[in-house]
Amino acid sequence: MILYEYPFNERIRTFLRLEHLFLNLGTLMARTDALDHHYALTTMFEVMDVGARADLKADVLKDLDRQKQVLNGYRGNPAIAESMLDHVIGQLERCFTNLNSQPGKAGQSLTENDWLMGIRSRVGIPGGTCEFDLPAYYAWQYKPAASRQQDLQAWAATLAPLAEAIQLLLKLLRDSGSPQKVAANGGQYQQNLPAGRTFQLLRLVIDPELGLIPEISGNRLMVSIRLMQQGEDNRNHSTQSDAAFELTLCA
Repeated sequence: MILYEYPFNERIRTFLRLEHLFLNLGTLMARTDALDHHYALTTMFEVMDVGARADLKADVLKDLDRQKQVLNGYRGNPAIAESMLDHVIGQLERCFTNLNSQPGKAGQSLTENDWLMGIRSRVGIPGGTCEFDLPAYYAWQYKPAASRQQDLQAWAATLAPLAEAIQLLLKLLRDSGSPQKVAANGGQYQQNLPAGRTFQLLRLVIDPELGLIPEISGNRLMVSIRLMQQGEDNRNHSTQSDAAFELTLCA
């Protein structure tokens, strides 16, 4: 099954982009090839670019605190396991403390590393990290894999509080939704959203055997999904086929 996610606001869009980059970073760091470690570094720089937004850290801290207040409101509810509630609230508090204790924006301490910033200034240039441009970086790529991984882990550690906070917030958001089976008649599906409730994320699961690609659009009032199919000309075309898929709205 293929899972598609559609954010309803810019904040969640940024969170999803960062989550995607952090997942890539973890995968690349775990490998031993020098080329993988090169792309791990470029991924760190992408995280720093996305995290350069002045209000990002404040948004994450605000969301962590809001989630904590919401969960505290469930105390005393017989349907809620107190031990699990304490565990999640403890995670929120730890993420808040770790992120709040870091000065400045994401990766702020890395900007003080002239060697890294020299690489960052060149990665946007096609072929800009060749050995004649950055001989010290070229030599670093010939170090043992374990040595490179140790360096990468030290640099990535400055981004870890943000990664952990976003991972937890997105998990709580995803867990807030209830999946439902729906059908698109003639390749089209629309759903009016209930008034007074603001959804932040749509999740769509579809069988890859159908060969269909969902084109999603939405706002606070409604969701519209058009199913597309890739033709022999490598372009996406609307389909008239009926198809079923799973839809989850997360608030």
